[in-house]
Amino acid sequence: MSESSVLVTADAREGGLTSAQVAERVADGRTNAVGAQTSRSTAQIIRANVVTPFNGLLLALFIVILTTGRWQNGLFGLVIVANTAIGVFQELRAKRTLDRLAVLNAPHARVVRDGTTSEIEVAGVVADDLIELRTGDQVVADGTVTGSTGLEIDESLLTGESDPIHKTVGDEVRSGSIVVAGTGRFQATHVGADAYATRLTAEARQFTVVRSELVAGTNKLLRWISLMMLVVAPLLLWSQFRVPDTEGWQDAATGAVAALVGMVPEGLVLLTSLAFMIAAMSLARKETLVQELPAVEVLARVDTVCLDKTGTLTHGDIVFDRLVTAKDSNNKDSGKGNSHESDSGKGDGGSGSGSGSKDGDSNDGGSQEDREVREALALCAAAPDANATSSALAAEFTDPTWRNAGGIPFSSARKWSAVVAEDHGTWVLGAPEMVFPDAGDNPLLATAADIAGEGRRVLVLAHTTAPATGTDLPADLTARALVVLAEHVRDDAADTLRYFTEQGVALKVISGDNPRTVGAVAVQVGLPGISHATEAVDARTLPEDPDELADVLEHNAVFGRVTPQQKRAIVGALQRRGHVVAMTGDGVNDAMALKDADIGVAMGNGAAATRAVAQLVLLDSRFAHLPDVVAEGRRVIANIERAANLFLVKNVYSLVLALIVVATSLAYPLAPIQLTLISAVTIGIPGFILALAPNSRRYVPGFLGRVLRLAVPTGAVIGLAAFAGYLTIRGLEPTAGRTAAQTVATIVVAIASLWTLSLLARPFTAWKIALIAALAGAFALILAIPVLGNGIFLLDVTPQRLVVGAAIGAAAAFLVEIIGRVILRPVQDATTA
Repeated sequence: MSESSVLVTADAREGGLTSAQVAERVADGRTNAVGAQTSRSTAQIIRANVVTPFNGLLLALFIVILTTGRWQNGLFGLVIVANTAIGVFQELRAKRTLDRLAVLNAPHARVVRDGTTSEIEVAGVVADDLIELRTGDQVVADGTVTGSTGLEIDESLLTGESDPIHKTVGDEVRSGSIVVAGTGRFQATHVGADAYATRLTAEARQFTVVRSELVAGTNKLLRWISLMMLVVAPLLLWSQFRVPDTEGWQDAATGAVAALVGMVPEGLVLLTSLAFMIAAMSLARKETLVQELPAVEVLARVDTVCLDKTGTLTHGDIVFDRLVTAKDSNNKDSGKGNSHESDSGKGDGGSGSGSGSKDGDSNDGGSQEDREVREALALCAAAPDANATSSALAAEFTDPTWRNAGGIPFSSARKWSAVVAEDHGTWVLGAPEMVFPDAGDNPLLATAADIAGEGRRVLVLAHTTAPATGTDLPADLTARALVVLAEHVRDDAADTLRYFTEQGVALKVISGDNPRTVGAVAVQVGLPGISHATEAVDARTLPEDPDELADVLEHNAVFGRVTPQQKRAIVGALQRRGHVVAMTGDGVNDAMALKDADIGVAMGNGAAATRAVAQLVLLDSRFAHLPDVVAEGRRVIANIERAANLFLVKNVYSLVLALIVVATSLAYPLAPIQLTLISAVTIGIPGFILALAPNSRRYVPGFLGRVLRLAVPTGAVIGLAAFAGYLTIRGLEPTAGRTAAQTVATIVVAIASLWTLSLLARPFTAWKIALIAALAGAFALILAIPVLGNGIFLLDVTPQRLVVGAAIGAAAAFLVEIIGRVILRPVQDATTA
């Protein structure tokens, strides 16, 4: 085995594995497949919706009811089946949508096989594969470097160390790390489950649950209810056997089951999951991939959005605008002469600029200098670590005759790159203030500052005869020319920023570009907090202390020359002040900040590493989709809170009635079939409909406390009113029996619960009024038709019982209205302010 491995290694260093060697490893299972999924499998979905503690409890209660022979009281068993079926259907539908989008968005690996390089799915990588690496790639397996051209790896996602590590031949690389500079190749030694950090990418893309206030609050409620049921259940059963008019164990069991069924919020968890999935499906239709379902809720809670300029406010497809040489900088008009060409949004200015340089060849003796500049830029454009800048240059400067003799690749931390031209010295291309920290009175660098203030991206081309070694800036540099690049500001950027401003969300633009360039774009799109490009903060002046940094962030909105480490520090400083932070980005330098943020939003055309760590991916790279995500999150939060109130009101009045019958040894006032009727008309049907309704209410913290503040007093009022109706009719009709009392209690609870529904459905719209009227009408129809009321729901309706139930129900509804006005009004005021 080891001898074969050595032979393979030797072959792989040259042309990679052969097709036969790949097939052998696939047959042996030595692949990078780790079963990664963007959602749960079909079996997991069915199991998750069927095998739940509450389904188990309700099934046991259903079996108890069946043994009594009173099948009508077991109708709640059909509700379990219906709720489970709906949950499975909706999640399977969402799974198909999300899986399809994720496949289109999945990262790929470049492998060398049979002497040629091709892109394959990450799962298709096999042991001993020779894999190419470029800037922005995420390493997909563990391996050994076999070739390196300025290769630098950021392993902070694995180790927490933020400094990039220079990799040479023989060094080890680990899956999950990110290429931040240079190019290289490595041979995979550990793949799939054997890789050190394969789980990083897999877990970032599969069905997971981020920290969600809704989920956490719901789970806490379920734990409390479970504990209460463990205490109440035996006492309840004991009390029902002590009821004076109990006719056998069947009555006692039926009463105990009715109380326990009422205490089970069987649809709340299902409703929460469905709301998340339907929101994810809705966003999928808008080209937004939700990689973690509760992320839509988290973004609705965000109060600060950190934006990267390139790819977010601008399209990111930079084009060459013009070239400004040293001689041009002495002429102010020349320095701006072609600015109108870049405004067209096309690369026309490149050709115009080029011809301008050629004019100099014929009339001012500068032909040699111009030719050198153009050759150097052509060599920079042909560098192996291609990025957006080199691609823009390649469209204008082609076919270099100089030979590349090495260099230093571009790094987002250094913000410059160097190329060594054989017999022509070293040429550095990068940000003017990074290449020449002390500009002095150099007119070319002064021109660079002026052009940056127009919102253009400016790079300086500098020359030296000194060698380029390591990662240090070469010495004795002389500025030779400025390369002006243009970006296209997104048409919808201003409207999107205006939306966030109106919603009270703070915006911070943090970019690696020149502060004046970033400031000019921010002013152009109308970002609040900045009125002139010069107001942008140079990140090189930012303090390292988190508290001091947070103070600066509170008073400034635009930052330029931000390093990847500073992006993480900015996110952390904002979080230390209690802000919920969203981070958008597309470049590899954004990946760690996206991971640290409360929610990361990646652009679909961004680096694979960035997409892998984000919770949301804007597949068409349109920042304008973020308001849609916020709207979905707000709809989910507000509607689930509304539905949770409905469920918990039932749980509270069921608990109140259970405690009363335990204390009094009276029969439970409601039969299971009657609770099923009330739940369907006042909770189940309206809860599912309202959960899908539009709702733009702003997020207000404190979901659980707010729900309990309304549900506890409301449920207590309804429970006491139901028991009052039960006792009243027993007093008026002492010989009527248990059914008469249960009929009145059912009417009381239904009326008060429908009024609670009307309270939570406000503000009213035509369809909400129609919904409540239809539900009330359905309940009235059941009371009016004996075959339904008496034959199925065990109700015995008479005029007297109807009047008593309606009167007490109306009184309870009046108290519910008062409670709602006292508790809900402050929330409504806060969310509409």
